[in-house]
Amino acid sequence: MSLTGKAYYREAFTGLSLDNETIEGIEFEECEFNKCSFVNCTFEALKFLDCKFVECRLSAVKPSHSRFVEVKFYTSQVIGCDWTKSDAIEGLEFTECKLNYSNFRLLKPPRIKMIRCEVKEVDFIETDLSGGIFTGTDFENSRFFKTNLTNADFKGAKNYSIDARNNTLKKTKFSMPEALSLLNGLDIIIE
Repeated sequence: MSLTGKAYYREAFTGLSLDNETIEGIEFEECEFNKCSFVNCTFEALKFLDCKFVECRLSAVKPSHSRFVEVKFYTSQVIGCDWTKSDAIEGLEFTECKLNYSNFRLLKPPRIKMIRCEVKEVDFIETDLSGGIFTGTDFENSRFFKTNLTNADFKGAKNYSIDARNNTLKKTKFSMPEALSLLNGLDIIIE
């Protein structure tokens, strides 16, 4: 199946494979993608409004000038995505997904959720993640620097390395024992 239309509303796509393709100028509203593959695709000026991706592969996607509003990803691989190339991302929700090697640098993605995800080696430098939900997520080797984590929820998250001196932590929720890692980098001795 190819995408020949310019707008799709409440369509369901199953098993769609568009690896290494450039998809251009299409609007998807309330659409659902099941077991679709978009590996190494360029999304050029696409709009995804209130869409769902279930068990999809979006590795190395280039979201050039695209908009993602209220988009939910479930058990999908969204690996190596440079979200900074998008025109808008808001209300993104990832549940049990892999987002490794992605880039959110300098973004302010409102209402972002990463629940029980694998988020390894992801760049959150100078990102505003205030109010975000990151429960049960693995942040191994992800970079947080000058990141706003005000009112963010990291309960059950692990392997994060967040320097309390170089990030904004106000009413940020953490759970033990992982929260002890927040003491790293402080010149203190705990006995």
